[in-house]
Amino acid sequence: MFTRIIASRSASMPLAHRAAATRLPAQWQGRRAFSTPKSLVWQGGLKDLLRVSEEVADAVATNKPVVALESTIYTHGAVEDLGLEEIVRANGGVPAVVGVLDGVPSVGLLPHEIDRMCQGSPKKVSRRDVAFIVGKGLMGEKMNGGTTISGTMLLARLAGIRVFGTGGLGGVHRGGHNSLDISADLTELGRTRVAVVCSGSKGFLDIPRTLEYLETQGVLVSTFSDSGAPKIDFPAFWARESGIPSPSVVYNEREAAAMILAQERLQIETGLLFASPIPHEFEIPRQEMDSIIDQAVRESQEQGAHGNENTPFILKRIKELTGGRSVPANKALVQSNVDRAAKIAAAVSQIVAGDIPVSHIKPVTPQRSSIAVQPGKASTSEKADIIVAGSVAVDLSCDYASGSSDGSVAPNLHTSNPAQISQSIGGVGRNVALAAHRANSSSKVKLCSLIGDDLAGSTVLTSLETCGMDTSLVRRLDIKQYPGSRTAQYVAVNDANKNLVMAMADMGIFTAQSFPAHWHEIMSTAAPKWLVVDANWSDVDIRSWITAAKDNNKARVAFEPVSLEKSTRLFSATKNLSPLGVFPDASVHLASPNQYELKAMHDAAQAADYFEPQPWWNVLDAFGLRGARDQFVRLTSVEITDAGIPQQMVRLLPYIPTIITKMGSKGALLASILPRDDPRLFDAAHEPYILSRSTSSPDHHTQVGGLYMRSFPTVEQVADVVSVNGVGDTFLGVLVAGLAQGGKMEDLVDVAQRGAVMTLRSAESVSPRLGELEKELAYLSSLAKR
Repeated sequence: MFTRIIASRSASMPLAHRAAATRLPAQWQGRRAFSTPKSLVWQGGLKDLLRVSEEVADAVATNKPVVALESTIYTHGAVEDLGLEEIVRANGGVPAVVGVLDGVPSVGLLPHEIDRMCQGSPKKVSRRDVAFIVGKGLMGEKMNGGTTISGTMLLARLAGIRVFGTGGLGGVHRGGHNSLDISADLTELGRTRVAVVCSGSKGFLDIPRTLEYLETQGVLVSTFSDSGAPKIDFPAFWARESGIPSPSVVYNEREAAAMILAQERLQIETGLLFASPIPHEFEIPRQEMDSIIDQAVRESQEQGAHGNENTPFILKRIKELTGGRSVPANKALVQSNVDRAAKIAAAVSQIVAGDIPVSHIKPVTPQRSSIAVQPGKASTSEKADIIVAGSVAVDLSCDYASGSSDGSVAPNLHTSNPAQISQSIGGVGRNVALAAHRANSSSKVKLCSLIGDDLAGSTVLTSLETCGMDTSLVRRLDIKQYPGSRTAQYVAVNDANKNLVMAMADMGIFTAQSFPAHWHEIMSTAAPKWLVVDANWSDVDIRSWITAAKDNNKARVAFEPVSLEKSTRLFSATKNLSPLGVFPDASVHLASPNQYELKAMHDAAQAADYFEPQPWWNVLDAFGLRGARDQFVRLTSVEITDAGIPQQMVRLLPYIPTIITKMGSKGALLASILPRDDPRLFDAAHEPYILSRSTSSPDHHTQVGGLYMRSFPTVEQVADVVSVNGVGDTFLGVLVAGLAQGGKMEDLVDVAQRGAVMTLRSAESVSPRLGELEKELAYLSSLAKR
């Protein structure tokens, strides 16, 4: 999981990665500007000792946003999970927890490694301690350590990370001009070029002398002015105001990103400090804090708490004197800082990639994002291999944290349950599109979706762009013009084994609005090979998408059912819908339901009389099924046959000629109608999977050659599940990525299953490792073309 860092890494970096890491804004082309960070040359004595996770190393090399996180917040801070890594990922970034594990300095620690690091008595590791603890490790004494701000900056800089989000900065202690009690954080900022986002210095420190010391060290200090005021105070951690003016003001994350890159371009090696005041609702006013701090400091002096004992003593007393109010304030400010750090990191990546023209960055009061595509403004001029028409949403995943003695794994109804809650950007359409994009970077994948003109919509756009996705077809709707157009949100409740218990989805934006003429324009201009439609749209819009694809004769349609309730929309009983074609003129070519969605689709089709028209009967009669149960059992199992899965698939095949039913631990079941000239009918290797052969004459109604049914066992039983979110979406995205290259369906199912396994083991709803499948998909495509 970790990559050993060596001096030649930047030279041996794949060409595509090097190109991505060195793309410049157009006006800076030809100048030595923002290339791969200098630290990727791995200067310094730690170059052969530092471990960087594969995800972080790849993100640095390919210009993805990365945010460093200190580990003392885990080893010596609050015991509760602050969800900092999830906050970074929700902004489209890669979190990089920095620490020392088993004597090895590491960047990008995984959750189980953080747990190991916190066991026993981990050391607090500042710059001065790094050589000591690492040297001990080299001699076999493997100690763990949580890095402070200075230790984190040092290792983050070596790993090529530009931005670091944390809580509060150390500083000059009161009386420090006599005692020289000055935090190593300040001297680190004076020598290490990393941007630190924090809520200022803790209020019990000498803030004026702290700022003076930072000025002496040549450190840029700038405070975010969310109100747009030109003059504001440097914050005092729990209080937004300290009474001390900030040396300078920054108005938005893009402006901060430009400063970071200017520092890098000018080769100024000092750090940058961006102060982000605590959110208003959690602030403890300055006047109140001053008296509490004075008492805590006085007591620390009276009781002789000096040196390393001073800060812990004062923090404990402040907690007691505020009646515990400092604890939620601490949590809120560090979460806010990390959120801001992730947005800054995303802006840095966008500037480096040339997506944000530098000349457009101006010191003005922050406005709502202008990077979104407004209604009717979407660009449809570019061709695409795959268009995914579906949802994008802000996802909340609630994993039940069982603490009961009976070992129950399911949450209790009608009461509050302990849980680990994380936020990310998801949505079925977004997940399918991102999976296809990551599995085949050479294909042009476009997501067509809707978002609101709100903060969640801005977050969604930033996340999509950070992932490298094309957002030109993501339409942003003004809530005044389109009432109810809030950005979609999805909440999943999972049991202790990460299996879905229930979910709640607010996807009203996709059913409240309809732009059928625009859907047709997109399909006509982009002329994709595949269109994926998810069932979050209304039944009318699902048909509009399908009709638009049929009018563009080259496009094949895949239907993603989404859920039990929404899966039935394909077979809606609504009158005056354009009819669904049947084989060989089917309107939908592929569907990938799970076994429960399959039954819902089947029952909806039956209830709405889709199994009554004569064309459906003609195709079904042409299957030539005789003794079907024995054949179903032979190709699947008694259990699967008794559940009615193959029977339901067969009855739906006239409308959807290829269906892949996902059956969890039982794998996947593929069923397809084979045309009369299909090579599989004449290939001995496929003979075991021929369910039946047609004996009808080859007229227009009976161009059926036979039925193909094949069971695919799971490629792996996964015990270390991280999250089930997006697993089915990943399966379909990888599958369509292979089909768009010309791969054969039966060759791609296992590859798609492996992609799903990667997502099962990922905290993200689409695994960032899917690129590992790209070469295999290309190989299978080349085989299919022979």
